[in-house]
Amino acid sequence: MALEAVEDLALHIILLKLGPKDTAKVSCVSKRLRDSASGDLLWSKFSLDDLDLVSPQDPDGNPAPSFKVAYQLWREAFALYPWPLVLRVKRCWGRIRSWLSKNFPEAEATLRGGASESDIERLENLLKVKLPLPTRVLYRFHDGQELAAKKLSGNSHFLLGIMGGYCFSNHRVNVYLLSLSEVIVKTKALAHRLGFLSKYKYIVVAASSTASIKLFFLSCQNGQLTVGARNILTRGKMIQCVPNSLIQSVHDSSGDQQQDAMLLWLEEHGRRLESGIIKVRERKNIKSISLFPEVPPLCSVAVTNGVQIRASAVLVPEFVNSLDYLFAYSIRMSLQPEGCIINGMTFDSCQLYWRHLLIRSNGDIISNVDGEAVIRKYPLLRPGEGEFVYESFTLLPASSISGSAEGYFKFVPGRLADQKGGLFEVQVARFPVEVQDYIY
Repeated sequence: MALEAVEDLALHIILLKLGPKDTAKVSCVSKRLRDSASGDLLWSKFSLDDLDLVSPQDPDGNPAPSFKVAYQLWREAFALYPWPLVLRVKRCWGRIRSWLSKNFPEAEATLRGGASESDIERLENLLKVKLPLPTRVLYRFHDGQELAAKKLSGNSHFLLGIMGGYCFSNHRVNVYLLSLSEVIVKTKALAHRLGFLSKYKYIVVAASSTASIKLFFLSCQNGQLTVGARNILTRGKMIQCVPNSLIQSVHDSSGDQQQDAMLLWLEEHGRRLESGIIKVRERKNIKSISLFPEVPPLCSVAVTNGVQIRASAVLVPEFVNSLDYLFAYSIRMSLQPEGCIINGMTFDSCQLYWRHLLIRSNGDIISNVDGEAVIRKYPLLRPGEGEFVYESFTLLPASSISGSAEGYFKFVPGRLADQKGGLFEVQVARFPVEVQDYIY
């Protein structure tokens, strides 16, 4: 049966099944098919499915006269790129922006508008590189971040890097995505000290906004992303951030399987945010995305006598050298709403006195942490007061395949100055201290 004879509703369903590309072809057959293929109800569904548009807008967010026109404008704006790649990048940014808007709108506000083709060509000409296709499309949607110092209520601050960070001892890191103009400036500045950048077509794409140095480099040759290790400025030591086996077709515009490390890195970051593996945390009046995992199996959780201990670790690549890997670990302790319960008796507070942690590498104990207090503090826990957080670090040999940490704390019910009973042990369940497939 010819399409001309199909009823309107059935024809609408058929065109929906065909999709935007084949619908556009069918519209050339006859006037009726052209009219049916031009219906805005049809194109609103295409726009929602492909572009997540609930109103007709062009790529710059400006209103379009119809969904069909909006879809055409999107196709024209990204005509240089494989359409499946454009849709994949849009979904990647969409997930990150959606999470930021709900959980950290201050950071979402720092995302810049998309870069133009001329902006990208300027970078490529000045740095003598050719950006991998996925990275080009990523920058077409958002040209990195525009950071500015912000305050809330006079004493709360934000570290707005969307890639997150950590803090331990006096080391604080918060990574943000560089704009193309910053990529040019930082890459040129470092090229004088690191000659291999130009030779192997590396550019700097992300960095810490704090005084602590942490730099991420994208290879425009093979599409891999690396992070500078401890001796990056003297020996050029770097660590890969994404498994090599996942990177493919970074300069091939003819297929539909392009994925460089930058795209994979951002997709995985979005997945971790959405799944709650990492979250926004506020410490010492500073709000930021913390890279310490929050859920099992990367984070251990144990409750003993009403005291909950959560613990996790993260690699600190900027301190890695040829002999040791440095890991920061975060231990969060809190008292459950029912209070501290010992031998059937309930207490409305308890206070830490002693810590004991065992650090293992390849099954062997390499460090035994034993002593009073944590970071010279004796935290007093009460129901409803939130978590007390302390963060420190440990070294594992570079040969380590697997590592872990576990132990216990000793508390007293009541307060150290007014003890309501004897010392009791609170478990720190084993948590992994290992290099993950993706490094941030």
